Amino acid sequence: MNHPQIIDWLLEGDVSIQYQVWRDLLGSDKKKLQVRIANEGWGEQILSKRKPDGQWGDRFYQPKWISTHYTLLDLRNLNLPPNNEFVKETIDLILQNNLADDGGIQLGPSTAQHSDVCVNGMFLNYASYFQTPKKKLHSIIDSILDEIMPDGGFNCRTTRSGAKHSSLHSTISVLEGFVEFHKAGHSYRKEEILSAIKSSIEFILLHQLFLSDRTGQLIHKDFLKLTYPCRWKYDILRVLDFFQYAGIKWDKRMQAAMDVLKIKRNKEGSWNMPTAHPGQVHVTMEKAGKPSRWNTLRVLRVMKHFQIE
Repeated sequence: MNHPQIIDWLLEGDVSIQYQVWRDLLGSDKKKLQVRIANEGWGEQILSKRKPDGQWGDRFYQPKWISTHYTLLDLRNLNLPPNNEFVKETIDLILQNNLADDGGIQLGPSTAQHSDVCVNGMFLNYASYFQTPKKKLHSIIDSILDEIMPDGGFNCRTTRSGAKHSSLHSTISVLEGFVEFHKAGHSYRKEEILSAIKSSIEFILLHQLFLSDRTGQLIHKDFLKLTYPCRWKYDILRVLDFFQYAGIKWDKRMQAAMDVLKIKRNKEGSWNMPTAHPGQVHVTMEKAGKPSRWNTLRVLRVMKHFQIE
C-alpha cells in the first residue's frame, strides 16, 4: 500500500512523526524513539515553554493555541511518553484548581458553575493518556455523561444556548476522551461509557461523517479541510483517524468521506495541509499549502486499518 519513497519522506520528519510511522505503518513500536520526543524537535520545543508555575500560555484556556489546555493536547498527539512527570504535575494542578461546580473543568474564573463538554472530552483524552489515576477523573466522566443528548451525541452549547441537536465538534472530542479512558483500563461507569461511544459513533455515521441527515448536503466546508493540529474542530480525517485508533470496523457510510480523501491525494502519494487554524502557536509544525507529513501519516494509517488501497 505505501510507496517506499513516501515512507522514507515521512521518516525524515520530526521524531514524533518517525515514532508513529514505525508503530502505525511499519508495525514496530520503537519505545527508545518515543523517549526522544521529550528531548528533541517539536516535543522539546513545546516542553521548554512551560512556565515555573507549571502552566503554558496565560492560564488553562487562554490564549489559543498556546494555553495549557491546547498545549497538553498537542503533547498527547505527539505521543510524548505517557509517564512524563512535568505533564503529570500540570494535570494535577488543573484538577486541584480548575474544577467547576458540575465536576468538569472550568475554562476560567467566570465559568465556575458550568464546564464545557468539548473541553472535558479533550481533557479526559490527555489526562487518561498521561496516566492520571482514574479516581481523579470520576467527576469528569460524571459531568460528560450528564450532557448526552437524545440523538446520542454531545453539544457544548447545551449549557449556553440550549442546543437541541448534537455537534460533530463536541461529539468527536468526547469520543476521543472516552476511548482513551477505556484504553487505560478504567472500569468506572464502563457500560454507560461504552453505550455513549456506540450512540456517538452512530450519530456521526448517520451524517456520513459530513452530510446533513435531513438534506444530504455538506454541513460545513471546513469539514473537508485537513487542518492539523485539529484543536477543537471536527473534520473527516480527524474522525476517520479516531475510527482506526478505536478499532472501529468499516461501515459503508464512511465511503463518501473516504472518497474525498482519495481525491485530495497528491501524485507522489502525499496529502497537503491546506490551512492552519489562526492563533498563536509554540511551534509551526508544517506550512499551509504544502505536503503534510501529519496528514499523510494519518490518512495512510486509516487506509491500512480499513485495508483500502
